[in-house]
Parts: sequence; C-alpha cells; structure tokens
Amino acid sequence: MLNSLDISKPAADTRVVVAMSGGVDSSVVAAILQAQGYEVIGITLQLYDGGASARRAGACCAGQDINDARRTAEIIGIPHYVLDYEDKFREQVINPFAESYMAGETPIPCVACNQTVKFKDLLATAIDLGADALATGHYIESRANGAHRSLYRPIDLARDQSYFLYATTQAQVDFLRFPLGKLTKPETRAIAEQYGLGVAAKPDSQDICFVANGRYTDVIQKLRPNAGEPGDIVHIDGRVLGRHDGVVGFTIGQRKGIGIATGEPLYVISINAREKTVTVGPRECLSTNRLALREINWLGQMPLGEAARNRTELMVKVRSTRPPAPAVLMEQDGEILIELLEGEEGVSPGQACVFYAADGAGAMVLGGGVIARTHRAVVDNVYQHRPFQTNPGSPETV
Repeated sequence: MLNSLDISKPAADTRVVVAMSGGVDSSVVAAILQAQGYEVIGITLQLYDGGASARRAGACCAGQDINDARRTAEIIGIPHYVLDYEDKFREQVINPFAESYMAGETPIPCVACNQTVKFKDLLATAIDLGADALATGHYIESRANGAHRSLYRPIDLARDQSYFLYATTQAQVDFLRFPLGKLTKPETRAIAEQYGLGVAAKPDSQDICFVANGRYTDVIQKLRPNAGEPGDIVHIDGRVLGRHDGVVGFTIGQRKGIGIATGEPLYVISINAREKTVTVGPRECLSTNRLALREINWLGQMPLGEAARNRTELMVKVRSTRPPAPAVLMEQDGEILIELLEGEEGVSPGQACVFYAADGAGAMVLGGGVIARTHRAVVDNVYQHRPFQTNPGSPETV
C-alpha cells in the first residue's frame, strides 16, 4: 500500500526532509506533511552573506528567511537545521554566473542552484539522514511512470517552475517530491493561514536571490574587477555608433540604457565578449528561429539520439515567463538543434530551452539544455551577417 508520497510505507515510518527556504511554499509543504503523519525534518541552507539583500523584500535563503523557517518549524513541531552551504553556492552558482555574463551570455542561476546545491548536495545529505524522500515547495508535479517517476507542469500554470527544474536527473526525480503540484498559490497561502504560519502573506522570492537591489552588474564587478573592459557599440549594418564600458552591462533584447541616440529604436542583437563588441539593430533582428544546445538533460522515454534523428515535434520554453511554443528537435553535424516554428524574440545564449511533450497543465517535462548559439533569419537575409555555423567556442551569437 502506497502512502500519499507513493512510498510503500506507513506515513509514520516515512522520513521526509523538507528544503525550507523560509517562504510560504516550503513552509506549507512541511506543515501538510507533518499533519499527514510523516516524520518531517526541516533543513534550511545558508547560501550567502546577504548583507543588504538579506533585508530586501523578496530575497531568499539568507538573514530573515532563516529565522522565518526556524519559526515555522517551531509552530508545526518539527526539528529544523541550518546548513552552511555558502562555499558550495559560491563555487557552483555565483562564480559560474559571473563567468557566463562575462562571456556575453544571460545565465539562469536558479537552474544551477537546483542542479547542484539543492538536488545534488542537499539530496545527498537527505540520504545520509536516512530519508525516504526530499520534498520542496516548487510548483511542479511528480508522478509514477512505470518503474520511475516523471515531471509534469503543475495545475497553477502562473507559478509553473518546471523551467528551472529541467536539469534534474532521473535518479533525483525518483527521490524528490513536490506536494504543491496540485495546488494554486492562493490555496497554498490559505493553508498557511490555517496552520497559523507567520509567512502566509510573505512576498515571493526573487529569481536571483543573491543580487542586491536587482543590480547583477554589481555582483560581477565585485567578483571580476576586469569585467568592465570598454569596447564598440556597432550597428548590425557595420556602423560604429559609440563605446561602452563593458559587455556585462548588456543583455540580448535590451533597449533602454544602451547609451546611444540615433533617432530610431535600437535593441541589443548580439554580444561578442571576445571582441568586446555589442551589436545593435531594429527589433525585427531579434526574431530567432533556430537554437544550438549544450549540456542537455533528457528525461524523455525515447533516447535523445533517436528523438533527434526522427525530428521530433515537441513544445519548448525559452523563457520562464513565456508559454511553451511548438518546435522540432533535430540533429545536424553532431549537434542537437531546436527549430522554433513560430520564432521567438530576444533569445540569448546561457538561457535554458526546456522541452515538453505537450502544452497546458499536466504536460510532461522531457528535459532541456543550455542555449549555446542562436540563428536569426532576418539578420542573415537582410544584413548578410555571418551564418548559423559559427566557430566552435565563439561567444558571439547572431
């Protein structure tokens, strides 16, 4: 007989470690599992010395959040521990974040955090504690699928966090549980009120938790003082329009803050960190129709190679806030490519491309990868820019 977590034990004999960030979501997970009779252990990770960001509304995993998690554990009556993961977080999340930006990419640190600190290091700790599962407050579903488990988009699509969890391995998926997958955010807050949790109305955490005041460039400049090397701002037609103070101050699709005035709206089209150039152009040049991927994590039942050779139709997300769109997974010259059937604007290397079997709530997550290069047909056709087959390792995208 399976319990509510699909584990063949009575709830009272099932030990569950809950990753408690101090927010309402993970607090409710701990509360409902404790109420269902599980042996719940709460663990909060201290990830960084937050300073100002520890007091900023929406920050997480530092300062007040640790106190909130501790207080929640006291209210519901479970043991709670704080683990110092600052060194791990710096090495596996913050440093790669800075290096990626210096390479002209737009990284997603939440993916790296889930992939390493939370679902590798914390999961190993949970196993060492004899836990049967690690539960988190992510909005995503996990269900049994044959001999293993699969991930699915949640009921509350406005809170869908599958984009940040695509890199979860099959072994991790089998051990993880996500009790909020069938709840909406208002329902979660109502449960928090029901249990008398002080975090019931607490604001949601920000995506980049370690960035004070939302200025990621401050973090990069502190970690990499040489990040602000100047270079040219170049129009897509080849004209040099001005100078910049460092490529880390720009992202693909950016319009404001470019620092030049030409009488026409211009957007950042590409960034070449090696040449220290930022290329700008009209909005039509942002339309992307093909992606080359690296670091692919595949959770589909068909092998990745077979799926690519068969030009598999699927749905993909290239930004967390956008709905999945139709695409084709294929292979060319040994690379895995994604053909975006409807095109997307402002896609940047370093972002994630996440695969789904379908659209809507309950759609299975098939995996994803990091965007290595992009192809923009308008750039090639109108401005005769260089084609999609760029030099391997080149930080430039077109």
